[in-house]
Amino acid sequence: MRDEATYQLALVHRAQNRPELAVPLLIQIIRSQNPTTDLGKKAYDQLAIGQPESILSFEGGQRLMDEAGQAISTQNYPVAIQKLQEARQVFNQLSSFYAQLAESFSGIDGQVSEAERGNALRTSELRDEATYQLALVHRVQDRPELSVPLLIQIVRSQNPTTNLGKKAYQQLFELGFVNSTYPRSRVSRTDSPNN
Repeated sequence: MRDEATYQLALVHRAQNRPELAVPLLIQIIRSQNPTTDLGKKAYDQLAIGQPESILSFEGGQRLMDEAGQAISTQNYPVAIQKLQEARQVFNQLSSFYAQLAESFSGIDGQVSEAERGNALRTSELRDEATYQLALVHRVQDRPELSVPLLIQIVRSQNPTTNLGKKAYQQLFELGFVNSTYPRSRVSRTDSPNN
């Protein structure tokens, strides 16, 4: 009964074009009911319909990134910061929702689970790209106290071996927060100081 009421509430939010309120409810139903039940299937079908014009979508997050890029090009940094923070929030929510869906379908439908896991990865990468751009805006404004925590988040999330992880670490080096470059060039044995 609770999940049926939750489903009806999600439909109301969806009819009001409020996917940011409907999507979490639909995922809650899928997790509670299991995607193999009638109500779980109905909730998943509502998610599958999608609303690309919605802010809570790949396209909505990308629109925010594009608006931030335009603001950066005109040096309107307050607007750029606002749009990048919103994009980070959208992509973070999407990543979390997709990860929850992947977990819900694990052991039930491997193809759906893998697809949702891929979506979670894609949106986490977009979140980290928005975070990187935000760190750069703070750096341009000479605000390393705001840049450094964001750059460290990226290195932790992406791993320092990825392209974005390397770029974030390079920014930390340029800011003087770390003393070593990465990747370090390897010194051959014949060139080492001990030989």
